[in-house]
Amino acid sequence: MDVREANRLGQQLFLADLFREKRPDPVVESCHPRRWPAHYPVAHRQLTLFDLPRRHPRTRRCPLDPPLPDLEAALEYVLLDHAASFGWRDALVVNARGVIRILLALQDTPGAAIPVSDVAAVTKGRGVDNLKSVLEVLASAGMLDDDRQSALDGFFAQHAARLPEQLAQEFGQWFDVRRHGTTTPPRYKPTGESTLRRYVASLGATLKTWADAGYKSLREIDRQAILDVLPDSASDQRRTLSALRDLFRVLKGKQVIFTNPATRLPRIVVRESQPMPMELTKVREALNCGKPVREALAALVAFHALRSSELRRLLLTDLHDRRLHIGQRTVPVAPHVQEKITAWLNERARRWPNTVNPHLFINGHTGVRTCAVTPSWISNTIGASADAIRQDRILNEATATDGDARRLSDFFGITTQGSERYTRTVTSHAASSTTQGFS
Repeated sequence: MDVREANRLGQQLFLADLFREKRPDPVVESCHPRRWPAHYPVAHRQLTLFDLPRRHPRTRRCPLDPPLPDLEAALEYVLLDHAASFGWRDALVVNARGVIRILLALQDTPGAAIPVSDVAAVTKGRGVDNLKSVLEVLASAGMLDDDRQSALDGFFAQHAARLPEQLAQEFGQWFDVRRHGTTTPPRYKPTGESTLRRYVASLGATLKTWADAGYKSLREIDRQAILDVLPDSASDQRRTLSALRDLFRVLKGKQVIFTNPATRLPRIVVRESQPMPMELTKVREALNCGKPVREALAALVAFHALRSSELRRLLLTDLHDRRLHIGQRTVPVAPHVQEKITAWLNERARRWPNTVNPHLFINGHTGVRTCAVTPSWISNTIGASADAIRQDRILNEATATDGDARRLSDFFGITTQGSERYTRTVTSHAASSTTQGFS
């Protein structure tokens, strides 16, 4: 192209010596393995004579050179490939590279799988994102040794440590059956973590009360001992009795105890809570705050009464043709809500242009991953309880339709029993208003 042609189309001028060329790391440039070396991680282990705490470098560049350059180059290739696939920002890549170099340089057995505890020690104070990023890279390369204790196991150990030896042993036998299940009669399937955590919390407090009262074994517990430790609240009584029935049923089936003292105990009837309207000041503020993600979340809950779990699992593909497809239910999106969602999608594309997360709502932590946001993030972002806003919306619809249970079930995807909870509230409120009018 000559000068005349360049002037016609325009030229881009630069000032000399104001730009620095970014050169790739010479190690990465020289040896990028296309396949992972088959001899890593190594099978042998170097035993240590002393286990002393170490001081890890706090700089991004490790002052020590890893002893195995080929392993470093292989992990660098996995790091760059993972970062490109998930749209990592440059700072996250640099921090992860520095942590991996430190881990490789301080290995007792060069080439062995790296324990999670070592990664946590190096990334302490660097943020959760750095810890999870390094764990993801090492797991992708097959170089991660997960030596973490399960949170549920630690929760149980915390409660069992406060009990006498025999009580703790019986408590542990029940927990092992419920945690892992058993194939020998009577057979049990593994219990979900959330349910098992509730059981452990209730049983831990109850067994501690029995231990303080002088009981050494569950074989000493009778019907009166159970009635003595029941809480005052009806809901707490029901929760405690459910856990105790399960405890004694499992131990009786495994022949740890001889009789089940929890049989024929009276069932506790818990009075259902009444949905109440909420103050809408925070909702109006969230709908007009100017933050796209907060406005979109608040609009979906305030207009369509979506649950927090539904918001978390909502995918980009679930929204099309101005409708939300949630399971077997199709929700026509209100025009005002569609505007809020469109503004959030534009903001999402601007902030995370290379993300591969399929969920509609993401944040700085999940934008470089494929997981969903946490339940607490939903309510914290809105600035109010998402469940309270949802109940207020359903109660408002029940009032407007004079307690039409069928419409509530179809519109909000709740069961007949759930819709009756709102219709009873509307009916009782109307009856009390009529009574006050006659009086």
